[in-house]
Amino acid sequence: MRSLTRIMLVLALFSSVAAAAVPAAPPLDRKTVSLALANELATAVIEKCMALGKASVVAVVDRGGNLVALQRGDDIGPHNTIAAQRKAFTALSTKTATTLLAKRAATDPTAGNLTTVPELLLLGGGLPLVVEGETIGGIGVAGSGGSANDDLCAAAAIAQVLPTNH
Repeated sequence: MRSLTRIMLVLALFSSVAAAAVPAAPPLDRKTVSLALANELATAVIEKCMALGKASVVAVVDRGGNLVALQRGDDIGPHNTIAAQRKAFTALSTKTATTLLAKRAATDPTAGNLTTVPELLLLGGGLPLVVEGETIGGIGVAGSGGSANDDLCAAAAIAQVLPTNH
């Protein structure tokens, strides 16, 4: 019985020493979109589209795809709100501009299956938000009169608010 107790003590001692020898994994340190940044980007999009004489809706998501900010211009159809969110998510998830994804899906047979993923929206107007080479979120614009305007407003907002990336 004593030898069993000794063995158990020795095993317990070694297991605690072994556990102490393995360093704990450090938490991840990543950038993401703050509410303040999301609102700045959204406001810049709305202002740029208004300067073009267009109303729009803009959605900004963080690195996890969570909606952080949404602004909608007057008289924008409700489907555009959903479209903006999906464009932002698509740009974040794929780390690619949605206009480029739409072109790839139309011309590259190996990318055509992207159209079957229900969460993705392959229409122009979604751009990834990149800071210091790291994708921290996505921005999606809809309702401004077509993908070209949506892209233009999104790109202008990014250039204005995140100027070091362009």
